[in-house]
Amino acid sequence: MGVSENYRSIVQELESLKPEGTPTLIAVSKFQPKEKVQEAISGGVIHFGENRVQEGIEKFSDLGKPEKDFILHHIGPVQSSHIRKYSGLYSFVHGVGSQKILEELKKRMDQDRWKIRYFLQVNLTHEDSKSGFSKEDIMELLLKKETLSSEFCVLEGFMTMGPSSGDLEETRKVFREISDIRKEFLPQGKLSMGMSGDYKIALEEGSDYLRIGTAIFGERT
Repeated sequence: MGVSENYRSIVQELESLKPEGTPTLIAVSKFQPKEKVQEAISGGVIHFGENRVQEGIEKFSDLGKPEKDFILHHIGPVQSSHIRKYSGLYSFVHGVGSQKILEELKKRMDQDRWKIRYFLQVNLTHEDSKSGFSKEDIMELLLKKETLSSEFCVLEGFMTMGPSSGDLEETRKVFREISDIRKEFLPQGKLSMGMSGDYKIALEEGSDYLRIGTAIFGERT
């Protein structure tokens, strides 16, 4: 099947598994050729995810109008050098992993007057290879009740990933833990969790945004 058919197949599956409140499906297009992205847009795909900010700029800057023809998500860790490049193209960032980065993001988006919605990345697997707040740090941040949103930089919720081992039982524990944190500290917040190998578990544990690449685009070329 082609990209559009794969996408529609997963959407139909999600609707059958969770007919009420079906999550937003993000087609992760990192390392995929521009032609496949164009095919996906023509087939009705709206939400796309890119790990590398510059790759997203090169791929999407002439494919239409952001928020109208597509909605672009940066799903990699946010770095200071990325922030100035979001304006005018990216609508969501999923990897805000420190308070310093958060403050820089709010300042820049308010300065540029470009609205962006962001997720606080939480590292619940304690792996050095993953960025993000520890459980203790995220709870401390939330308990401080500081202003986490500004006029043009709005907190959407939490993002997390399962362990690199791919152990699905451990993945479920991680997803359930972030869901519990959300319920206690940010009940109106959204959850970004679940990829091609574990999206069904993420769905069961309450994910609002699924980041799926291979199951939509096929293996990277």
